[in-house]
Amino acid sequence: MRFGKIVLCIWGFLAFCASAESDDSGASPSGKRIVIAASTVLDGRGGVLHNTRLVIEGSRIVAIDPKASPVDYDLRGLTVLPGWIDAHVHITWSFGADGKNIGQGGTTPDAVYAPASNAWLTLMAGFTTIQSVGSPADLPLRDAIAKGLLSGPRILTAVEPLMGRGEKTGTPEEIRAFVRKQKEAGADLIKIYASGGMTAGPMTMSQEQLNAACDEAKKQGLRSLVHAFRDAVRAASLAGCTEVEHGLGASDDDLRLLAERGTYLDPQAGLLLDTYLENKDKYLAPPYYTEDGFVAMKGLIPAHQDFVRRAAAIPRLKIVYGTDAVAGAHGHNAEDFIHRVLGSGLDPMTVMVSANALGAEALGMADQIGSIAPGLQADIIALDGDPLKDIQAVRQVVFVMKGGVVYKHQALKRTPEVIPAKGPFASRLLDQDQSQ
Repeated sequence: MRFGKIVLCIWGFLAFCASAESDDSGASPSGKRIVIAASTVLDGRGGVLHNTRLVIEGSRIVAIDPKASPVDYDLRGLTVLPGWIDAHVHITWSFGADGKNIGQGGTTPDAVYAPASNAWLTLMAGFTTIQSVGSPADLPLRDAIAKGLLSGPRILTAVEPLMGRGEKTGTPEEIRAFVRKQKEAGADLIKIYASGGMTAGPMTMSQEQLNAACDEAKKQGLRSLVHAFRDAVRAASLAGCTEVEHGLGASDDDLRLLAERGTYLDPQAGLLLDTYLENKDKYLAPPYYTEDGFVAMKGLIPAHQDFVRRAAAIPRLKIVYGTDAVAGAHGHNAEDFIHRVLGSGLDPMTVMVSANALGAEALGMADQIGSIAPGLQADIIALDGDPLKDIQAVRQVVFVMKGGVVYKHQALKRTPEVIPAKGPFASRLLDQDQSQ
């Protein structure tokens, strides 16, 4: 209870700071009409609009009208697109006062500040909606942002994940009871660990257990996301689960099954492992983060990128954008775009859509976010550059609007700053870029 009061007091102070920041950035009062002029608009669904204007009233886009006036924000010369969606983050993960990873388990005042900071950094990076999968600490942060007490992306959370532990996971009825408990706690979705480890580990749940978890989630009106490698990928799809996280080790036949059954796939292409490698001293802590594990990570980025490339070749497979952002990665979520395009060879427009309209569809929110269209939330960002020509433009987010409120508006750099690639594999990525 005492810690809960500390949380509320600290977040009350942060709310005051966030309000001051919003006023400085020119945030719009509720109901005000705003017109944005744009020369290039990616609509989030794969289309491109030219020389038009977006009309916003309150929190929503109400019209796309090239003659609308007066213009409040002139974003001509930039690339305008819907705010991005990251389908897999751990927003409460942070480093402690000693610099070491505390995951989501921090109980000090410092650990309360960290999630609010992580949320702000993520929003400033252009991500207006995120899915944080697996911590009760997500709930107060989600609700504080939704109420306007803090500035950050829209958050969907799984609260407590269902950890696969073989028979100890529970009977089908016990698993169903666990799912209902999460629903009562305020979960937006159910996160399930059906495999062990960070690589192609064995299944930790039976098909019967997985069937019960995903069936009960569906009955409760919740989506189900499954941490799955190898055999667990097929099992998750057969169980009717909504989305497979990671997926490494799945065969082409497994991926075709996902496509046939409409199961979403959320793989990662490099940001997570880059983050671990760059912060090795902060993460190194056996038995989960070991020296041998870090040695193995160096070879895993190419393996993940090859998997993403192979998955992208499967017709009709729905691949969404999720980074698995942990401590050290928040605010750098866009780096995985670069890995997917330069490392896996994916088409830049396809990658953008995966974090826009397709990501919104996977969240069950296609009628609210993910596209620039009348009636949808005014989640709008702008890049100083064209990601279809140079994917590294995703690092140049100069305008952020969420729900009609402007949180970031920087002057256009007429000569964009060259920002070096990030991470241990940066030189390899740049070599690939130059060779294309």
